[in-house]
Amino acid sequence: MTDHAEATVRRVMADEKFKQAVARLDADHDRIVADIIRFTETEAPSFNEDTRAKAWAEEARAHGLRDLEIDAEGNVTGIRRGIGNGRLICVAAHLDTVFPAGTNLKVRREGTKLFAPGIGDDTRSLAVILGWLRALDAAGISTRDDILFVADVGEEGLGDLRGMRHLFGQGRYKDRISAFITVDSPNMEKIVTGGVGSKRYKVTFKGPGGHSYGAFGLVNPMFAMADAVARLGQVKVPSKPKTTFSASVTGGGTSINAIPDSVWTDFDLRSEAPEALDRLEATFFALIDAAVAAENAARSVDNGAVVAKIEKIGDRPAGHTPETNELPRFAEAALNAHGIETSFEYSSTDANIPMSLGIPAIKIGSGGTGGRQHSLEEWIDVEKEASVKGMSAGLATVLAVAGMV
Repeated sequence: MTDHAEATVRRVMADEKFKQAVARLDADHDRIVADIIRFTETEAPSFNEDTRAKAWAEEARAHGLRDLEIDAEGNVTGIRRGIGNGRLICVAAHLDTVFPAGTNLKVRREGTKLFAPGIGDDTRSLAVILGWLRALDAAGISTRDDILFVADVGEEGLGDLRGMRHLFGQGRYKDRISAFITVDSPNMEKIVTGGVGSKRYKVTFKGPGGHSYGAFGLVNPMFAMADAVARLGQVKVPSKPKTTFSASVTGGGTSINAIPDSVWTDFDLRSEAPEALDRLEATFFALIDAAVAAENAARSVDNGAVVAKIEKIGDRPAGHTPETNELPRFAEAALNAHGIETSFEYSSTDANIPMSLGIPAIKIGSGGTGGRQHSLEEWIDVEKEASVKGMSAGLATVLAVAGMV
């Protein structure tokens, strides 16, 4: 850890205004919990985040963010101005969850634990960011840099980071953001400095089809698909950089007594390194071709051959912010100063996009603890002391990066 990072964080935390901000977080804790519950019970499946976006925007407007808007992709953006002539630092949390419309989102409380789908990933962070805004204003804290607060869409699954792609590709701030922090999920021990890249494909295998008895001997796209899955399972990938693959979802066919004319499987390919992901992708394409060729050679193609249609359904770029960069060092110093032992890791988050563009980016937690993400029994613990400590460490990180003055 650099002396500069430690010294900057110590200065921030020793400032009376920061102490006032922490006191406001403590006093506002019940309100933050109420916001968590309210936002959690507002549906926000990927591609349908509008209602939650409007609710968050209303709160952000009440906290005085400038240039507040919902952009063309659905992201809520607003700026807290610095003293001038500084950079633009982005702090984000994502609006969407993995759960489809109609999921029961009613929050259940057991002591200090709250249970509900999506409550930790990433609804808690949306409420925490609003808590930070109130604390900054109550304490009268100024920063050198402008801070762009974003509640973004499309982080999960097939959302494919569409909110971040727009923000950094077509949005009004696309050429201005100098550093990026995404606040995602409660636990703070892991600081994400590496973005796991992924390529996702739906492969549809088609053939002539026919009666399973009467047309026996014709090519069967199910056999080709099964062969492709089996071939993928035998691929050797490196452990460093960590590289993985999965055949994840499948379907097709019409009847038990019919050779299917169409079957499909979704595939997920991932790696910490772009080069390793590219090699895995090339191997994947080759084995699809080989499986199709093998089936067409094994059975009759008199009524038509098996063909494979490969459709890309997801493409998340890999990236990395060096741990020697001041951004992760500030986060490490701030969390360590709050008694939180940290380590750096790779994950797939909104930070992938700026990392891939060479913009320093990290992911930090929102405070407290949680678990069972992406399950109906997802939970967070809102025990006050741990929650306030985590929120304070996150706020100290933001202020160290943005230059508290």
